Amino acid sequence: MSKEKRFEVVHEDKSLGELTRIMRDRETGVCYLYQWAGTGGGLTVLVDKDGKPIVMDGRS
Repeated sequence: MSKEKRFEVVHEDKSLGELTRIMRDRETGVCYLYQWAGTGGGLTVLVDKDGKPIVMDGRS
């Protein structure tokens, strides 16, 4: 039985030693920013100007 992955990459930018991705949770539509540079990285929810999570439906 094949299960669909929960997260999808909607944008990716790679450069020397750095990786930036915007990922969307397929269940909630919430978008996250993932950044990796050198030996460390991080993940955070993307928010709008009011501090609410950015939600992207699956039709984009």
